[in-house]
Amino acid sequence: MGLDIKLPIGLMFAIIGLLLTIYGLVTASDSAMYARSLNVNINLWIGLCMLVFGVIMLFFAKRPKK
Repeated sequence: MGLDIKLPIGLMFAIIGLLLTIYGLVTASDSAMYARSLNVNINLWIGLCMLVFGVIMLFFAKRPKK
């Protein structure tokens, strides 16, 4: 009986990634906010990366075991 933590980690990353992606899309026109990060919308990019990682973890959690 093994401990499988892919499901809760996938959910956590997917939810936080979705929230960051939405926040990055909403604040995309605020150039003063992103001046310190060389005008890169870091919330959007990190949110997308976290969302993709979370979806991959959820895929592996739901995959049938051999």
